[in-house]
Amino acid sequence: MNTMDVKAARTAAVAATIERIREIEASMGVTRPALDRMREELLALAAQDHLFPSGEFPPPPNGEKGSNRYLLQEDGNNRFALYMNALNPGNATKPHDHTTWAVVVAVDGQELNKVYERLDDGKDPERCEMRVKEEIMVEPGRGISLMPDDIHSIHTTGTRPTRHLHMYGLALEKLDGRRAFDDKTGEVSYYNKNFMKPTAGAKA
Repeated sequence: MNTMDVKAARTAAVAATIERIREIEASMGVTRPALDRMREELLALAAQDHLFPSGEFPPPPNGEKGSNRYLLQEDGNNRFALYMNALNPGNATKPHDHTTWAVVVAVDGQELNKVYERLDDGKDPERCEMRVKEEIMVEPGRGISLMPDDIHSIHTTGTRPTRHLHMYGLALEKLDGRRAFDDKTGEVSYYNKNFMKPTAGAKA
């Protein structure tokens, strides 16, 4: 396929996948079984790796830290937002929540997800006590599903940049009250919405 054909095929495949995900949420609500079904839909999309060439979705240049986030599709009401997230190896985030459901699958590369459980009652908005509950390697053929209040951290491993599909129930820049947690000190901090904007000029 030439570049225009790939883009057209990608647009069609993304739209069809998101339509099926809308139907899953409408019929099953926001539940773990629903998110598992959404994950299967996204895994099937990610398996079409020819639709997501690395040249169109590069990570930051020169092995830099941070991510390039490319918006693939978002509903007019900011719901059902799908991004391609491209990172170099060696990145890591603090544990954090999303305040909306999330599903992440891999086109290429490995991303270790640590999923945490809180040990306190959550009543103090500035402090937390937590521990790792499980570790999930997101890689081709394997993804992760997260409820709105689930807490996870990501760690890009291996030697290859990652290209991962991130699907959210609400666009990232519209989320209020997202928190980051320091699993060593117990400090809770809040995200700046401007930090969550997609990479400039990267809508695909």
